[in-house]
Amino acid sequence: MNTDDDTPFSYLVKVGHISANPVEVRINADAEERAGLTRLWSVLEVKALSATLQVQRWKRDGVRLKGRVTADIVQACVVTLDPVEAHIDEPVDVIFVPEGSKLARLPLAESGEMLLDPEGPDAPEIFTGDTIDAGVAAAEHVALAIDPYPRRADVAFAGHIESTDEDDRKPSPFAVLKDWKKD
Repeated sequence: MNTDDDTPFSYLVKVGHISANPVEVRINADAEERAGLTRLWSVLEVKALSATLQVQRWKRDGVRLKGRVTADIVQACVVTLDPVEAHIDEPVDVIFVPEGSKLARLPLAESGEMLLDPEGPDAPEIFTGDTIDAGVAAAEHVALAIDPYPRRADVAFAGHIESTDEDDRKPSPFAVLKDWKKD
């Protein structure tokens, strides 16, 4: 457990002795960690967070973390502010490479620009020493899956009127002068 507010859910895994055979890691957030995640994610409550992950060697010096993370959270409805429960079940697939590894370098174009494929795999995460933080990776995947605009199923936006183009136009600064007459 880690009490740091930036990383309230931490589970360090030593990867120095990981072989080609995957090692299974199961982690669950305790009450204090769930309270820290509640503050970090600005939700009403984190009821549960657990992950089942496999840690295995990747290429020469990298580590692959693959599995699933699940969470039950409570958010405030954006319309009524009533509690809205949500269940999150996300796949996790993260590659970690040690600091200074050639595998961490992103491909460059002839002009020297980085080539990033938005549909392609994520760039590897960099770690120092011989540990990776499986808890932080799991919490990040849950955070990315949280609905930014939760709404109760039985609630609709009633009475909302979109503005017209005429309402959006700024008034002319000379409009006040049209009725002005010289004496």
